[in-house]
Amino acid sequence: MPLFVASDSRVRALPTRKSSIVSILDVGSSKICCLIARLKPRELGDVLPGRTHAVEVIGIGHQRSRGVKSGVVVDLDQAEQAIRLAVDAAERMAGVTVESLIVNVSCGRIASEAYSASVALGGHEIVETDIRRVLAAGREHSVTPERSVLHSLPIGYSIDGNGGIRDPRGMLGERLGVDMHVVTGEAAPLRNLELCIARCHLQVEAMVATPYASGLAALVEDETELGVACVDLGGGTTTISVFMDGQFVHADALAIGGQHVTTDIARGLSTRIEDAERLKTMHGSALPSVSDERDILSVLPIGDDDRDIPNQLPRSALTRIIRARTEEILELVRDRLNASGFQTMVGRRIVLTGGASQLTGLTEAARRILARSVRLGRPLGVTGMPEAAKGPAFSAAVGLLIYPQVAQIEQVTAIRGHRLAMTGTGGVFSRFGHWFRESF
Repeated sequence: MPLFVASDSRVRALPTRKSSIVSILDVGSSKICCLIARLKPRELGDVLPGRTHAVEVIGIGHQRSRGVKSGVVVDLDQAEQAIRLAVDAAERMAGVTVESLIVNVSCGRIASEAYSASVALGGHEIVETDIRRVLAAGREHSVTPERSVLHSLPIGYSIDGNGGIRDPRGMLGERLGVDMHVVTGEAAPLRNLELCIARCHLQVEAMVATPYASGLAALVEDETELGVACVDLGGGTTTISVFMDGQFVHADALAIGGQHVTTDIARGLSTRIEDAERLKTMHGSALPSVSDERDILSVLPIGDDDRDIPNQLPRSALTRIIRARTEEILELVRDRLNASGFQTMVGRRIVLTGGASQLTGLTEAARRILARSVRLGRPLGVTGMPEAAKGPAFSAAVGLLIYPQVAQIEQVTAIRGHRLAMTGTGGVFSRFGHWFRESF
């Protein structure tokens, strides 16, 4: 049974009898991806709680990320150009014009906080107005000038101190309480991300924490009910989300990811970044093998002279570099989980996702370091994605398409001063009009 909440979300409720168009933007350190999808109502959602609509991708645009480092916009012009190209490609494929998007957030030192609040009832029957009051009281605790609220989720209600209540409507009591999970990020990086998107004449409808989005896409219902951690290994960041009793209860982020492995290889083997990425993808492993010393790799040295002779190195040299960095990342994940207080809630289950999770041997290394059962998670329950986009690298993007289906459980404090419109598309000539006014 889903937790009841009086609706006050940034994202308008999806129609229950007709299709909707949803547009999302995944802004990462290695790729920028725009997806446009048609969400069709369906009676049953057997993959995840809250899957009320079938998701059919009708447009996709994909660009190598520029101007973004560890999820933070570091060059507005470069990031703007990459976003424009990704959105334009998705629009052309879908045959629609995007006006607003749901965007993921990995920057801003994402953090989780728990708050409790209560309001007096006077002994009367609890109605929706009472629930709005207690949720508003919980939100007040979480607002600070230097941090912006991304998500404000009720975890459970209590009446006169008796907890474990999912829907208190119609019950009697003297005092109604709520426990809330609030996810926040530093305000400045979030504002810069929104500014970059606004320069493309696009409106940010909602910002969604990457760990939440990845969990929505890659986890199944039994995992979210029994307890699980979803670890998204991206290019510049690694994010952690914890789900328990069907609720998103914890989020964390580390400014380290697969690109750091690539940089280590480039430095350690004195080769170019693009050659280091190729070596990692084609020959890399997080674990050594018996053939590493026998297998010889050709490594192009740094320089622009085509006559340079490749260095011949055993694969063990590559494995040592990769293993050191991946073990560091996994140990940081383990330590963050242990420090969170949710390590027992996770139970024995970890799901790895994200582009860097596809590294050979990483799942086995994670089992050893995290001392838990580990599986590789891919985005579930979405049609229309090209074969190359069905892997773990697109979990966060697909999770953004799922988000409108669960957004109504949130109580949010908007990071902007105005209420944002429902997703997707608008007038065909709207962004052209912006461009025309700027140019002339």
